[in-house]
Amino acid sequence: MSNHPNPYASPVRGGGVQVTGERAAQVLKNTYMLLGLSLMAATGAALFAMSAGVGYINPFLTIGVYFVLLIATNMLRNSGWGILAVFGLTSWLGFTTGPLINMYAQIQGGMEIVSLALGGTATIFVAMSAIALVTRKDFSFMTNFIMVGVLVAFLAGLAAMFFNIPALALAVSAAFVLLSSLLILWQTSAIIHGGETNYIMATVTLFVSIYNLFLSLLNILTALSGND
Repeated sequence: MSNHPNPYASPVRGGGVQVTGERAAQVLKNTYMLLGLSLMAATGAALFAMSAGVGYINPFLTIGVYFVLLIATNMLRNSGWGILAVFGLTSWLGFTTGPLINMYAQIQGGMEIVSLALGGTATIFVAMSAIALVTRKDFSFMTNFIMVGVLVAFLAGLAAMFFNIPALALAVSAAFVLLSSLLILWQTSAIIHGGETNYIMATVTLFVSIYNLFLSLLNILTALSGND
C-alpha cells in the first residue's frame, strides 16, 4: 500500500575508546532517556500532521531533509545543540509518518496493521536490547556486515521506488527488519563495551533503527493482508 521510504542509513561507526563501566552505564542511561524523549517528540509530530490533515509528502524530500538533519546532528554531537538537532530529526520523521498513518486509518483493518507493526517493533527492540544487556557479549564483529547490508538495502530501496517493483520493495523491507534488529543489538553492545561514548549519536542510531523497523513491518504486514 505504501510507497513511503524506509531505507534510512544509520550512522554506523566502529572503534572508539574503552571506557569504565560507570561511564558506559551513564552513556546508556543518557541514551535511553534521550531516546524516550525523541519517541515522544516523533509521536507528537505525527499526531500534529494527522490532525492537520497533511497530505502526501514526496519520499525524496523526506530522505533529503533527513540526511541534512543527520549531518547537522553529527556536526553538533558534542554540544547541547546536538540534542535540539536530534529532536529536529526525530520530529521530522514523525511528521512525515503522520500522513501514512492517516492513509491506513481510511482502509478496513488499516489501524490493526499499524498496531501490529508498533507491537512488533517494540517487541524486537526489547528483545535485542535484552540480549545485549544480559549476555554482555561484544557484537562489534558485525560492524562491516551491517554497514554493507544497510548500503545495499538502501540502494535497493531506491531502485524499488524508481522502478516501482513491489517484490523488491518487500525484499528490502525484510532486509531492513533484519538489519535494524542487528543495529539495535550492535549499538547497545557498543555502548556497554565503550565503542560508543556519544549518547546523541547512539540515540540517533537506535531511533532510526526503530523507525525502519516500524515502516518495514508495516510494509510486510500490508502485503500479507492483501491491502497493497
